[in-house]
Amino acid sequence: MSQTSSAPAYVVGIDYGTLSGRAVVIRVEDGEEMGSAVCTYRHGVMDTVLAATSEPLPPDWALQVPADYIEVLRQAVPAAVQAAGVAPESIIGVGTDFTACTMVPVTADGTPLNELPGLRDRPHAYVKLWRHHAAQAQADRINRLAEERRETWLPRYGGLISSEWEFAKALQVLEEDPALYGLMDHWVEAADWIVWQLTGSYVRNACSAGYKGILQDGAYPDRSFLAALNPGFAGFVEEKLEHRIGALGSAAGTLSAEAAAWTGLPASIPVAVGNVDAHVTAPAAGAASPGQMVAIMGTSTCHVMSSGELREVPGMCGVVDGGIVDGLYGYEAGQSGVGDIFAWFTAHFVPPDLVDEAAGRGFSVHELLTEQASLEDVGAHGLLALDWQSGNRSVLVDHELSGLLVGLTLATAPHEVYRALLEATAFGTRTIVETFAAAGIPVEQFIAAGGLVKNRFLMQIYADVLNLPISVIRSGQGPALGSAIHAAVAAGAYPHVRAAAAAMGGVQQEAYLPDPDRAESYSRLYAEYVALHDYFGRGGNDVMRRLKELRRSARRIPKVLA
Repeated sequence: MSQTSSAPAYVVGIDYGTLSGRAVVIRVEDGEEMGSAVCTYRHGVMDTVLAATSEPLPPDWALQVPADYIEVLRQAVPAAVQAAGVAPESIIGVGTDFTACTMVPVTADGTPLNELPGLRDRPHAYVKLWRHHAAQAQADRINRLAEERRETWLPRYGGLISSEWEFAKALQVLEEDPALYGLMDHWVEAADWIVWQLTGSYVRNACSAGYKGILQDGAYPDRSFLAALNPGFAGFVEEKLEHRIGALGSAAGTLSAEAAAWTGLPASIPVAVGNVDAHVTAPAAGAASPGQMVAIMGTSTCHVMSSGELREVPGMCGVVDGGIVDGLYGYEAGQSGVGDIFAWFTAHFVPPDLVDEAAGRGFSVHELLTEQASLEDVGAHGLLALDWQSGNRSVLVDHELSGLLVGLTLATAPHEVYRALLEATAFGTRTIVETFAAAGIPVEQFIAAGGLVKNRFLMQIYADVLNLPISVIRSGQGPALGSAIHAAVAAGAYPHVRAAAAAMGGVQQEAYLPDPDRAESYSRLYAEYVALHDYFGRGGNDVMRRLKELRRSARRIPKVLA
């Protein structure tokens, strides 16, 4: 540490998730969490109706209201500082992270378009959350054209660009609401928009730009490529997207007087360049070296790891030089649905008697189903599932795919289906790990982080399915701690992220060890998973795509929402 004062110094990490934002106060010296607070987004996720009008949204949409993000600064940050019991003047920096790719259409001064007069009823004026998958048709066209033209950037993303990312979503705006697209001055990652609100300066972070914005070797896709997609899209990069890039761990600016009033923090303290929630977690888990894969397990799972080698990994979300830590190539993969799948099942498919039993025992429904599922041997349920209820992010990169459950009988119980869903997500992770290994990027240590690590049975399933020891991040606030680590570097407390990670991050080594007998049984089930995965995901049967199109047609909601 370069801090010379004997008084303890603190930083604030702010983690913006899918449903809420969390602020954590962290001691700079050792990463000790002093206090935290959560603010739930008032509008949540708009995926069925637009809150302002109650008008229905088409399938696969997911929007948010940017004003909810400001409320996190007003509510969670002061509450976290109060809970920490530290003097605000002892806080030396702020760092943030965000779900990605989450996009905000704004004017030149950063005003979200939904806040402009006359635009509150226009769905495309709102934030497009990471799980907005309605731009799959645009992503398909981007992929076909890039493959036809042999674009050199395409292999850096495993050969496929996702509908979740910046270009596909922007092209959807242009083609479905061209007038609103014309009003948009900047197409901004929420990770950068919130830093803009904190500092008054717009700085584009290197992580999002590389992984979600197709920025490779200092260049975006060129005008001729964009014009071939749509003539009106030719100027997208220079007119809407391109901006100054900030290195991870550097300061984007200092806290403005307005943001200081919102948060109760001292004005003019450094604010770190924004970051993605998954990537920022790696330093919090002490994973700043090659071969360490961190799986951030929540509503979805993102898998990140660094390597000294630049390789093409099929179906990956991207490889970016310095995308996680300087000096190494950062790789990203992921699963679009994990915790969301478990929550969906418990919300809609658990009978009242089990809900009552859970309540009577002081359990959540998740805890009761987990207890029941844990009493059975591997394969006893006779079920197998595909974990694609939110599409497939890696390795197929196709959000037209959907979930599948095979083996149901009249004797199948809810806890058996629940276990099959838990196992399916573990099989999806094994697919990713094996794809990395086949490409020459072996996973030497698997580290779990995120809210789902609290489920010990789930973690043991993952250890058995992967046949790997699983280490677990020490902090229960991985992304927020990671943001705080970057804040400490931006404030000059450490010379670089690796040094800060060594002092402030940490992991419980090999918390879960695979059982050889269960691992062997799961390998047999996994072989069946692979057969289904390839049949439905690699063109053996396109029924999932056809059903998605039938669903859209049956709902008779117009695609043009201008």
